[in-house]
Amino acid sequence: MTEQQPQFELRFALSDTDLRAAQRLRYRVFVEELGSDGNMVDHALQLERDEYDPHYEHLMLLDHARSDDPLEQCVAVYRLLTGETAARLGSFYTESEYDLTALKTSGKRLLELGRSCVAPEYRGGTALFHMWAGLAKFVFEGGYDVLFGVASFHGTDIDTLAEPLSLLHHRHLAPEALRVRAVEDHYQRMDLIAEAQIDRPRAMRAIPPLIKAYLRTGGTVGEGAFIDRAFNTVDVCLILETAQIPSRQKNMYIKGHGV
Repeated sequence: MTEQQPQFELRFALSDTDLRAAQRLRYRVFVEELGSDGNMVDHALQLERDEYDPHYEHLMLLDHARSDDPLEQCVAVYRLLTGETAARLGSFYTESEYDLTALKTSGKRLLELGRSCVAPEYRGGTALFHMWAGLAKFVFEGGYDVLFGVASFHGTDIDTLAEPLSLLHHRHLAPEALRVRAVEDHYQRMDLIAEAQIDRPRAMRAIPPLIKAYLRTGGTVGEGAFIDRAFNTVDVCLILETAQIPSRQKNMYIKGHGV
């Protein structure tokens, strides 16, 4: 954590500078820390970006005590797209990895979440709570029924990830009515180990914290994983019906700091 006490501000990106600050944090996490890359990553300016960014809302947590440089003040970010905006654009980002027919024909109001990250030195503090509180306010005031988006395991070695992926498949598969499926050319089956052979505590330790946080709130996963070799990840599609969020957790976030 910074030497000074954080001076947090939670809000949506309002300017090109805000967007670049979000992309700078994403570069620090996804490119420098996790070894990802992409055709629009700007290594000279240290920005992780893609063609979807201009169309999305970017929920940012700023720490004004961290730096005098506005590009270095963003310590957490979430990228959001509503179903209504996706309809105008023609697609969600997630459709590059998953067939979303089940969701798009469900009649439910959809909100896609993605590109979420937190600066390393803020991961053990209250940053994620601030982000989730702001997200909860947006979700419940907006009346969204289903939250979804891809979340990643670092690396593309399926043998290493066989146990946690199998646990997700056996214990947390989405109901059939909402069960999206990874696109065929990158499809990786997740039922790699029989459920009885899984060491559940060990498998849970191998699941990234963000995915575990969704599971604790009632989240499920789509069918199959997506291997993204350019981004150096194995992705799963998380699906969360807001009606399934436990009341205790819903109330905790709603009472938190909103945007």
